[in-house]
Amino acid sequence: MSEVENGVRVERHGRVLEITMDRGKVNAIDNNMSRALGEAFRTLHEDPELWVGIITGAGERIFSAGWDLKALDDGEQQLDNWWESESDVFGGFAGLTENWVMNKPVIAALNGLTIGGGFEIALSCDLIIAADHVEFALPEMPLGIVPDAGALQRLPRRIPYNIAMEMLLLGRRMPAAEAAQYGLINSVVPYDQLMDKAREWAEQLAKSAPLALQTVKEVLRKIEPESLEQTFHVMRTEDLPTYRKMLKSEDSKEGINAFMEKRDPVFKGR
Repeated sequence: MSEVENGVRVERHGRVLEITMDRGKVNAIDNNMSRALGEAFRTLHEDPELWVGIITGAGERIFSAGWDLKALDDGEQQLDNWWESESDVFGGFAGLTENWVMNKPVIAALNGLTIGGGFEIALSCDLIIAADHVEFALPEMPLGIVPDAGALQRLPRRIPYNIAMEMLLLGRRMPAAEAAQYGLINSVVPYDQLMDKAREWAEQLAKSAPLALQTVKEVLRKIEPESLEQTFHVMRTEDLPTYRKMLKSEDSKEGINAFMEKRDPVFKGR
């Protein structure tokens, strides 16, 4: 087993690259870990001997809670225009959420609770397998922020609009079985069969012609009626005054600070 560096463990198994998040209790992602994930996916992208990727989390409690809120609360990571600090990370946040060049398929093997940015990583994958105890959630709203690393852009495209709004606005959790009913994920298996299933699919993909595999993603990305990449561009660059105000707001700082202090936030609308 390879060593964990900056919360990421990378292992090669023939033509398959396995990437495991292993940082603390909840696999919270700070800037260093995001960069490490980006470099792992860069390796997958650039190495001609690697044809398929798998991303998972250590243990069975949680896949990832997404952003490291402690880093945000301490000022180590910025919220306003946060993507600028990720601009040199291959593939954007966690190496996947804004990866517009990698055509090799990535399988998400969800080992536990998949929330916030962790959910956004899963949404960025091509095939999703979840252990049967997995739940999905977007808990950003009580923090005074929004899930803008892919959930706003992708989730309403994957499941019924009103159900997506329940998750975005109310933060309600969705069990893996329900996610499968909506087609949000591909398969639900017992936890002890999770990696076997992911590896089985990866090996099947690795027997395919690599150019054919990569053509599927390349073509689908180009023929989407409204480019997913364009939706990120709109959020990052166009006139969305409420969104810009939210990123700089006292409320966003208060929500994260209250979470860290284990108290109810006091929002003021500014």
